[in-house]
Amino acid sequence: MRLTLKSLLAASATAMAAAMVAPAAMAEPPETDYEPPRMPDGTPNMQGIWTNASLTTLEKPEGMAVVVPEKQALIMAGMVEASAEADNQPTDPDAPALEAGGDGVGGYNRFWMDFGTSLAKVRGEYRSTWIVDPADGKLPYTETGRKLAEDRLAEQRENFDHPEVRAAAERCTVGFGSTGGPPMLNVLYNNNYQIVQAPDKVAILVEMNHQTRMIRLNEEHRPDVMDQWLGDSVGYWDGDTLVVETTNFEPDISLRAATRHRLYMSPDAKVTEHFTRISGDEIFYEFWVEDPEIFTQTWKGEMILRKSEGPIYEYACHEANYSLPGILAGARREEQEAASAGGSK
Repeated sequence: MRLTLKSLLAASATAMAAAMVAPAAMAEPPETDYEPPRMPDGTPNMQGIWTNASLTTLEKPEGMAVVVPEKQALIMAGMVEASAEADNQPTDPDAPALEAGGDGVGGYNRFWMDFGTSLAKVRGEYRSTWIVDPADGKLPYTETGRKLAEDRLAEQRENFDHPEVRAAAERCTVGFGSTGGPPMLNVLYNNNYQIVQAPDKVAILVEMNHQTRMIRLNEEHRPDVMDQWLGDSVGYWDGDTLVVETTNFEPDISLRAATRHRLYMSPDAKVTEHFTRISGDEIFYEFWVEDPEIFTQTWKGEMILRKSEGPIYEYACHEANYSLPGILAGARREEQEAASAGGSK
């Protein structure tokens, strides 16, 4: 049987009691004596390439604890390594064709995937979810928020009228699953970011769809009518922590769906992020999402961004990408066939 990430997570779950993570205080990164390198203006130097690739997901998978025992986390890592080794074996040229519509047919093989090899370790604990508040590791949707998410997902599955109704990632405008964020979440691949600093701005280059989020320091937000794909980000330094507030999101990215999570946020959501360098190869990343119509409370996540080897290559989403014209052409063909069948009766 072919192992999937979902089955690996489920198989590794044990009967151990779930140890819940208590919400941590805002602006309280892990204690460390680390002294970060400094930019010429004295602020911490966070420049470089970072990754959040991990088996940890936005929400807690069913059957798992929020905090995963070390033994279980190591078993999971071993299973993922064994699965990757098996999937990376050369294809048998004499094997018969896969059955149409069968379980073995998919859009990607393992070569393209880079979702990490282990659960993330945050505050010394292996975590199955980035969410720490609510303590159950689940998104606290209101009934309205859940319905909006379900309706938009249904539209993306069923509506092929024109390009604008398709998902933004499908149209190569932003990466799927909130990779660009904020919050910046991990998906199946391309989980890399490059941070570049200047005295008045911090730029975050997002590998997925090759976008750059410009964080303007010590400035006011732009007018509400100026929606942006990754929102309008302004920030300031609070000691050695970069604090960023983002709002004014483009409505087309309200549903940030991915294989591993489904996040819905309104254009009026406010996301607050804290970036704190805690070692030579780690940035402690916290985020809070305020969106009263969509969620019953402000919810919080914690993540570790790890130093990564570069460079980041261009994510040329449009090059030789025929999926969108193919989808729309297929829908037009179905309409023509339906019309012809109706006219022949």
